[in-house]
Amino acid sequence: MSANERPQNQGFLGNLAFNIVIPVFIMSYASSEDYLGPAWSIVAALAFPLVYGLFDLRQSGKVNGFSVLGVVSVLLTGGISLLKLPAEYIAIKEAAIPAIIGLAVVITQFSEKPLVKLLILNDQIINWPELNKILDAKGKQQEFRRKIANSSYIVAASFFLSSALNYILAKMILVSEPGTTAYTEELGRMTAISYPVIVIPSMILLIAALWYLFAQIRKITGHDLDDFINH
Repeated sequence: MSANERPQNQGFLGNLAFNIVIPVFIMSYASSEDYLGPAWSIVAALAFPLVYGLFDLRQSGKVNGFSVLGVVSVLLTGGISLLKLPAEYIAIKEAAIPAIIGLAVVITQFSEKPLVKLLILNDQIINWPELNKILDAKGKQQEFRRKIANSSYIVAASFFLSSALNYILAKMILVSEPGTTAYTEELGRMTAISYPVIVIPSMILLIAALWYLFAQIRKITGHDLDDFINH
């Protein structure tokens, strides 16, 4: 295993453990009055993704918009739950976060720095200086921008799909009275189910957008994709 693969694997496992496994376990098995109780189990469960998100922000050395949204999302979930607000607020919050990202993808498409470049064509994947050199030489910059626009709409669709699925899932699962053990357990169940139900369909669309752009790079430049991939 290479040195690059180890941090990626550690990052994935850390995300999975701190954002899903530990919070789900706490909310599912420690929310009864015999253990932490409904309120403190939510505090304990959400402390893990919150601390992990802040730690990731510090480690990266720069403010990442997605990390900030993640931290805000956790704080909103905790605040809504502890204030015992209706579950409708959780559903709206769950739908709002991916919807905001989807809108940002569409809006930034009309700027000099489309968000889709950060999501699926960032500098860690694509050798942009080399790609731009070939596009300039062939006079294909405008055509390639149109292809990026097409992929942006695919990526935005993935976030809008996630938004809709988030809302439906929250409405279906959160049916108990806020502040009760049953409600906290439902919150844990929603967290556990959200990944396979929401992330998988969204990832399929993101992969489709990536495949489309890679195919267009080959078609427009006439070069093999490997010529522009950072190794």
